[in-house]
Amino acid sequence: MSIWVLRGLRDGVVTTRWPAKPDPYADAWRGPARPVDASRSDPAADLTDLCPTGAITVTGGTVRVDQGRCILCGRCVAERPGVFAWSQGVTGAAALVREQLVIPELPGSGAAVAAARARLAERTRALRRSVHIRHVDAGSDGSEEWEIQALLGPVYDLHRLGVFVTASPRHADVLLVTGAGALGMSGPLRTTYDAMPGPKVVIAAGTDAVSGGLLAGGAAVTGGVGTTVPVDIWLAGSPPGPFGILNALLIAVGYLAPDGKRSR
Repeated sequence: MSIWVLRGLRDGVVTTRWPAKPDPYADAWRGPARPVDASRSDPAADLTDLCPTGAITVTGGTVRVDQGRCILCGRCVAERPGVFAWSQGVTGAAALVREQLVIPELPGSGAAVAAARARLAERTRALRRSVHIRHVDAGSDGSEEWEIQALLGPVYDLHRLGVFVTASPRHADVLLVTGAGALGMSGPLRTTYDAMPGPKVVIAAGTDAVSGGLLAGGAAVTGGVGTTVPVDIWLAGSPPGPFGILNALLIAVGYLAPDGKRSR
């Protein structure tokens, strides 16, 4: 017991104050790949063939990266550093519509984002300081679960923000889904969603949940969870880090806006 007391006196408070105060680790977190030179004359095949999940497209000379498909393998950044780079920080990793994860932004997506923001704000207005999460693994490789578990430790301390994990969907406000959407989990996932009282919010956490990742197109998965439950927040990353998941949760409950600014 004395060892832990001495360790506590030595280390002091280790819990982050983010988002109330900036955190260098959150700002430096490496996110999905992004184009740094979106206007290219290279043959499309020279760039699109770099990505094993088809996240890179070249249309009309414009290079785009679908961060919802990026598995952070780093091949595009390593082989074409003048065209691609890593994104930094947690702001922008969580999107209100699936198309918002395509960088640069697709034409005409602004109206869809504004409408989704209004719908989410209307529902989350009823949520207060005590919010409960039900997590469902719909075919994950386990990496997202490690990051979610970290939120319950002293460094991130999810409970300090009034957010708790519950075992019962009937007590949950937020459904946090990981995994590529295994066919065997489609029924249980939908049952969990239907059992939750309204208003309720669904977060697809990680590339697998957003698009299926490397398993997309396979016979055993639905290619993401959006075909099974209506998703409100699409969180890129393979896996997304604790700060990224925390950011998505705070957007889901209306505490933060997608641009990182506090909304209440």
